Amino acid sequence: MPAWVIVFLVTLGYLFLSLAIGLASGRHQSETTEGYVAGDRSLNFLVLYFIMGASVFSAFAFLGGPGWSYSRGAAAFYILAYAAVGLVPWYFFGPRVAELGRRFGYVTQAELFGHRFDSRAIPAILAVLSIFAFVPYLVIQMKGAGYVFSVVTEGRVPEWAGSAIAYAVVLIYVFRSGVLGVGWTNTFQGIFMMVLAWGLGLYLPYKLHGGVGPMFDAIAAAAPDMLRGPGLGADGQPWSWGGYSSSVAISALGFSVWPHYFMKIYTARDLPTLKKTVVFYPTFALFLVPIMFIGFSGVLAFPGVVPADAILPTIVTSAQIGLPPLIVGLFCAGALAASMSTGDALLHAAGSIAIKDFWGNIQPDSLSDTEQRKWIRTLVVVVGAVSYLLSLIPGQSLVGLLLLSYGPIAQIFPLTVVTFLWPRVTREGALFGLLTGGGICLLLTLVPELAWGGVHAGIYGVVGNTLVMVVVSLLTPPMKAEHLEQFATS
Repeated sequence: MPAWVIVFLVTLGYLFLSLAIGLASGRHQSETTEGYVAGDRSLNFLVLYFIMGASVFSAFAFLGGPGWSYSRGAAAFYILAYAAVGLVPWYFFGPRVAELGRRFGYVTQAELFGHRFDSRAIPAILAVLSIFAFVPYLVIQMKGAGYVFSVVTEGRVPEWAGSAIAYAVVLIYVFRSGVLGVGWTNTFQGIFMMVLAWGLGLYLPYKLHGGVGPMFDAIAAAAPDMLRGPGLGADGQPWSWGGYSSSVAISALGFSVWPHYFMKIYTARDLPTLKKTVVFYPTFALFLVPIMFIGFSGVLAFPGVVPADAILPTIVTSAQIGLPPLIVGLFCAGALAASMSTGDALLHAAGSIAIKDFWGNIQPDSLSDTEQRKWIRTLVVVVGAVSYLLSLIPGQSLVGLLLLSYGPIAQIFPLTVVTFLWPRVTREGALFGLLTGGGICLLLTLVPELAWGGVHAGIYGVVGNTLVMVVVSLLTPPMKAEHLEQFATS
């Protein structure tokens, strides 16, 4: 049997196992919107830890991370910089969000803000902002799955077909099992890809260079620019320190307020479970260390790989490495695990947000609980289809797409801070701040030449967002004290 057939069968076996876990996990949830979106608020520490970890360390990490360290060197370290601190804000506002969620029945992020500011416009705007950011993030995952299938089958399965196969599986278990399907498959996928990442990240430098230290010594001698400064940016051009530091900053600001993460606060079984997850979460970032080693190991040994995001499957399938087909199949399944474990959370959140936050505020009380659940499932399929079609557009960097997503999402961070720390902020201030931040971010994304010093568009948006929010709030009447007392930090 040809080696590529064995690799392909192992990869398909992983997909069927993920599907079985995803379908089985949803058997005991209630047939309600709360059950589908928040898992009846029953997730334990193990599942919450892995659903948070596996949801962020996705195709951008397992494929884009090695791709950046391979092609852009030190630029890849920006991922480590923000991952270490990204969830710290949860330690301060997470327990309060969870308490409010149980008290008022929130299952999405925007429901909290809609209630706090007594506004239907704010959650509807947040829904549009969130889905606008979700789509490029979903494209990352689908492109990553396509890379894997194309390389492991030596081009016999094209990228478009590989993406379709992987995400057909994801759609089935997300459609059927909701957040519990996402949670339990993420637990399986998270453990699987962490073991594979460390195994591969230590083995490849040893095999190709005699170890991690000798690998970096060789790069320092042959290609020292790879280890200097911020390296190259998402567009392949030299990355200024302003561009590099602002990319770290925008990622750190946006990390804790991604709607599909934020919603998981509501799923925790209790507050101790949530707090334990926040404390232990940074340990998941250790997964990124061997991921970087993989990319660096190919700099001298595999020059000229295009696209750079395909460096991991290119290395593990090469005759130079000589891995058995079974092991190659497992490593390729690990790359699929990284893609799917984020894609499923995004699809689930996108459908939930579109119905609960957008339609629910445009046409309030127009859908029963059963109808909401049905339409959320429908939107899961629609958003998946749109993202799949966009993933077929060539020439997109996985990490570049991620940075594009963070700009709009980071506009939610100032709103989160003032919700709990500045009672004087008003409905008008929050609304105009969001519109200003989102508008600036969109303008500078479309016309990047206007962003001075290469600073990320999202940073300008956050500054404009905050200034407008403060000024407009001070110029408008404060909200009623008895209403605000519900949201004060305890």
